[in-house]
Amino acid sequence: MSLFLAFLAAVASPAAQAAPSAPAPQQAVARCGYRIVRSYPHDPQSFTQGLFWHDGHLYEGTGQYGRSRVARLDLESGKAVAQTPLPADQFGEGIVRWRDQIIGVTWQGGVGHRWRLSDLKPLGTFRYAGEGWGVAMLEGRLVLSDGTPMLRFFDPATMRETGTLAVTIAGQPLPMLNELEAIDGEIWANIWMTDAIVRIDPASGAVRAVIDMRGLKDDAGAHGSDSVLNGIAWDAKAKRLFVTGKYWPKLYEIALTGCD
Repeated sequence: MSLFLAFLAAVASPAAQAAPSAPAPQQAVARCGYRIVRSYPHDPQSFTQGLFWHDGHLYEGTGQYGRSRVARLDLESGKAVAQTPLPADQFGEGIVRWRDQIIGVTWQGGVGHRWRLSDLKPLGTFRYAGEGWGVAMLEGRLVLSDGTPMLRFFDPATMRETGTLAVTIAGQPLPMLNELEAIDGEIWANIWMTDAIVRIDPASGAVRAVIDMRGLKDDAGAHGSDSVLNGIAWDAKAKRLFVTGKYWPKLYEIALTGCD
């Protein structure tokens, strides 16, 4: 277990919540497990950066220079039924649906893209300051992570920044927020280079729960230091939760367990 995941486990434990040295009472952090409902094929060449579900398909944004793309995937086969590459000098990051568009960001280029949802045809680009990691839509606002403990909010129509949210766990700043998904009014985030997903209160920025995903990478048969957990998609209609990782040959539907 990584040192960072060990930290997450420690602060999520009841003992940590009750530590006398704590400066002030913090919102309790639940600890969740998971069970595999079903696994599906996933392209092991995909450096997964963004993932979402819409109208019967998964949509995936991938990274790496010269290999970044946005794609519509068939769930049963894992194959792309439509795809559009990014320019070779751009490193793709998170993607999200907004109305009839897909909005995506890039890592360090400060360039974002819009594609038509129906056929993934490019619709234009925009600029933003800083890095782009993950994106999600929450109550009409686009949420952007950039690897820091700060989430940034944008008007998706103009990409004008409208606010920020500091994310904390047991009162401490939580960095390395990566791929995002909005689920039932919460912001869910992969924590880069760990087997952890966190559920964030969008009002306070406090982490409500840590989902311990250890063991899933091994089940997927993924190897390598960069083959980490990344990618969260929520099928709101059927209440299905999908997760995968970078270069994983499998994508999973999971259900949460415990959450003590």
